[in-house]
Amino acid sequence: MTGRIIEKFVILFSWLCGFILLGVVSILLAYLLTKGYQALNQKLIFGNTAPLDALLFKRQVFDGLFPAIIGTLVIVVTSVLIAIPAGIAAGIYMSEYSKPPFKFVFSLIFDVLAGIPSVVVGLFGFSVTIFLHHRFFNNLYPCLLISAVSLAFLVLPYLIRTTQESLENVPPTLRQTGIALGATKLQNIYYVLIPESISGIITGVILAIGRCAEDTAVIMLTGVVASSGIPRSIFANYEALPFYIYYISSQYMNAEELAKGYGAAIILLTICSFLYLLTFLIKRRLKNIIKKRG
Repeated sequence: MTGRIIEKFVILFSWLCGFILLGVVSILLAYLLTKGYQALNQKLIFGNTAPLDALLFKRQVFDGLFPAIIGTLVIVVTSVLIAIPAGIAAGIYMSEYSKPPFKFVFSLIFDVLAGIPSVVVGLFGFSVTIFLHHRFFNNLYPCLLISAVSLAFLVLPYLIRTTQESLENVPPTLRQTGIALGATKLQNIYYVLIPESISGIITGVILAIGRCAEDTAVIMLTGVVASSGIPRSIFANYEALPFYIYYISSQYMNAEELAKGYGAAIILLTICSFLYLLTFLIKRRLKNIIKKRG
């Protein structure tokens, strides 16, 4: 009897926490939309440049958010593409190859890395850039590539841990199926474990996308600027929405400029939602491919 009461209390408390969280998120979104919807117009994105000319990259946009939107997409995609191979490979090693003593040490290191403030990662990336500039590459300065590598380093722990946990949560009976049929360990990982844990791995990728899209401290120290136009190469400066939001919210001159900051925040949320949706569609596509192959 007591066990049922406790169980009902836990369920009720869980629902209550869920409704509170949903309410807080709804209030934040409503507040953001109320403050920023008036600033959402063509001029906010393209300024005085014709939209078609901007989209075809015929003319630079210096008085709108279009370069910051492009810069945000490029930095997020580049960072995630750099982090995914290393993160998944390290997660596979931690789950399938690492011995208990090494696993404990590496797990502790990855947990510490996950808790490092982003500003420290930004300072590290900036210091490495200065070192490389003085010792090896005289033409290397803070740029999009340095920001992407720094952000990839920032999100690596999320990818490693989610990949490791997803692989370790595969049922033992399924884990031993491939081995029992004569598959090597590598074949078992590729054909059995990774397909079975793909959902958890993609979850880590989604977390990495969100972390890269919202971070300001890292990019502020490694290459982002207030006005540079669309980056022409990975070694150029760039604009990004998180930095624009920070910049405009700390130095706005009137309510109209502040409203642009709210509008930029709405656009950033929209970009994140688009990337999440794209990742979700890729996840479904991979699942369908795996089912057909199975």
